[in-house]
Amino acid sequence: MQTGFDDFLTLEVNNLHVDVLTGIYSEETHLPQPLRISISARLRIADHYGPEAPLTQSKNYMDLKHAASTALPEGVHFTLIEAVADHIIDTIFLQDDKVSHVEVKIVKLALSERGEEIGITLGRGRK
Repeated sequence: MQTGFDDFLTLEVNNLHVDVLTGIYSEETHLPQPLRISISARLRIADHYGPEAPLTQSKNYMDLKHAASTALPEGVHFTLIEAVADHIIDTIFLQDDKVSHVEVKIVKLALSERGEEIGITLGRGRK
């Protein structure tokens, strides 16, 4: 009997606050804009994860954080936040071939007036 659900493993890092040179305003002021970045990375999974399963059967969460922070090039201006998301996705795909799909959500915090979340979500599968 098929249930319609496939096994999957998604690693997540949510609500990272990162200052990035992006948008028209940054271009004029040369000051980074505050972004809230969340990442979901879908991985090929192991047949089973036992108590002694090595990290090689999964992925280090800190790699996701690194892709959205220290791996972003300093001094580079991204006109679109879509380009920021693509850079993060490319970095994660380069880190580990077990990653099959990455989704990045970016909220532009400077645009929020009453707690609304204004931004994008970009997802890409490995090609």
